Amino acid sequence: MSTESNATSVQLGQRVVLPLPQLKFNADGLIPAIVQDAKSHRVLMMAWMNEASLKATLETGLMNYWSRSRKKFWVKGETSGHTQKVIRWSIDCDADTLLFEVEQTGGACHTGYESCFYQQFDPAGTALPIDEAKVFDPEKTYGN
Repeated sequence: MSTESNATSVQLGQRVVLPLPQLKFNADGLIPAIVQDAKSHRVLMMAWMNEASLKATLETGLMNYWSRSRKKFWVKGETSGHTQKVIRWSIDCDADTLLFEVEQTGGACHTGYESCFYQQFDPAGTALPIDEAKVFDPEKTYGN
């Protein structure tokens, strides 16, 4: 399947957005988005996007997602201020997963860590001690 398009670009918001490549959204109209720090290449998080959140991301240059649990659109950082500015993005060979390289402001994880993947395990499945400090206090940020 080709992901190229010959359609003309359109001006939306502050960015010129080309037509979306042909993507394979799941039965719920969602596609997984893996988010990686553009400098360190550390995986920060995985979230879901629908076509509208992908278009909003490309239009604004900031990551936008679809929350399956809350059934609503959300902008990363709308509560915390910890935004993700898109540097570049890719589509996997099956066109069913997106990879975004971002400039992360603050922590990506709502628990206060830089990455949602802060808990490591050994090969037997035993949790290893967490070897990093939180980058923010979630109680102060979210008022939990």
